[in-house]
Amino acid sequence: MDTARLSKFVSGLWDDEIVPQLVEYIRIPNKSPMFDPKWVEHGYMDAAVKLMETWARSKLSALPGATLEVVRLEGRTPLIYIEVPGQNDDTVVLYGHLDKQPEMTGWAEGLGPWTPVLKGDKLYGRGGADDGYAIFGSLAALLALREQGVPHARCVVLIEACEESGSYDLPYYVDHLATRIGNPSLVVCLDSGCGNYDQLWLTTSLRGMTGGELTVQVLEEGVHSGDASGVVPSSFRILRELLSRLEDPQTGAIKPKELYVDVPAQRVEQAKQAAKVLGTAIYDKFPFVAGMKPVTEDLTELVLNRTWRPQLAVTGADGLPPLESAGNVLRPKTSVKLSLRVPPTLNGAEAGRFVKQLLEKDPPYGAKVSFKLEKDGSGWNAPQLSAWLEQAVADASQHHFGAPAAYMGEGGSIPFMGMLGEKFPQAQFLITGVLGPHSNAHGPNEFLHIPTGKKVSMVVAEVVARHFEQAGKA
Repeated sequence: MDTARLSKFVSGLWDDEIVPQLVEYIRIPNKSPMFDPKWVEHGYMDAAVKLMETWARSKLSALPGATLEVVRLEGRTPLIYIEVPGQNDDTVVLYGHLDKQPEMTGWAEGLGPWTPVLKGDKLYGRGGADDGYAIFGSLAALLALREQGVPHARCVVLIEACEESGSYDLPYYVDHLATRIGNPSLVVCLDSGCGNYDQLWLTTSLRGMTGGELTVQVLEEGVHSGDASGVVPSSFRILRELLSRLEDPQTGAIKPKELYVDVPAQRVEQAKQAAKVLGTAIYDKFPFVAGMKPVTEDLTELVLNRTWRPQLAVTGADGLPPLESAGNVLRPKTSVKLSLRVPPTLNGAEAGRFVKQLLEKDPPYGAKVSFKLEKDGSGWNAPQLSAWLEQAVADASQHHFGAPAAYMGEGGSIPFMGMLGEKFPQAQFLITGVLGPHSNAHGPNEFLHIPTGKKVSMVVAEVVARHFEQAGKA
């Protein structure tokens, strides 16, 4: 393969077609079903699907025999399914998603979730990096191989529309399409992160998650705080006490041993190496207020905290009036949304049941306590890389980034990886992405670093080509 020719082709396709497509995609507020229960009625998801479908179909003529179908199971989000014939009977699956997180507040002036803004190498707006570019990057890689006449295995591209809601529709599609998908020996996922934009980063693990709504009710209606305080326990105080069963309020460490696992020695060593490569960039990437510090200055511990240890975030609250409307009232109830990240090898469903029991048992003062479980996804720990894939990744990183590849777990979740890991235990996994420092997926000012998107597409092309080569040597 001519890597210079590959680079020129992919870069040109990104500049001429992919970036303009992503600009239009960002304009579409196709929030994931959890955040837009009326997604069918609103039609935004169908609009995003149509945009991607139209572009992808325009490229199929350059991939002889390729087919595209928008698969729609009753009552479920749609899925884009593309098959590209190969020169052997092996199968590569390339995965991404097109649904988006909600708006979030705090966008800088001139920026917004549905307002695409191109500033230098960065395309701002919701969903470009997480993960709208995936279908474009995947097809760019295959088109680049075809442009040079480089053989590859049969490729299946799967783009779902439910990932940000936990991929609850995806198992039904995987089962529905099982005979068509086949038995992949390589899975490529472009929905992950990168520690920096200077080298290729492979994701070695993903945390699972559980969570839901915790509600504490003490009264049928609000009452005068001067009359009731000291007699009626505050729902907020009780909620705080319940959360302390789960999380140490001083350190942020999760208390129950049932929510921990033994971290594999290889992952500890990779965390040490990642800490050496990144240094303080591990935490410098976050928009800390002046004077704020991370939970520890031990960089390796920070890497392990965000990849292999359980951690709690309170992501929303209800029952609290806005400050300007907060009268002297002892409120009847307080609710919070909990997001608990759990270690990659811990069973997410079992963790959810454990947390529910922990929070609901023996409620203080006999308060009405309920924890409504909403998520229970397990994480994923990558299998050992085959020698050919490790070498292919090393070469591709040098070719396109000019630096060695790096390995690190990610703190987020991609439910599809755990699902595929169980269904295809012999498959190799190339999990990477463009979510690097300050890209801020899910938050304000999210951006796609375009040069990294291009380079990741080039890497995928090289790895898919090497996958075909090694199959011939087996």
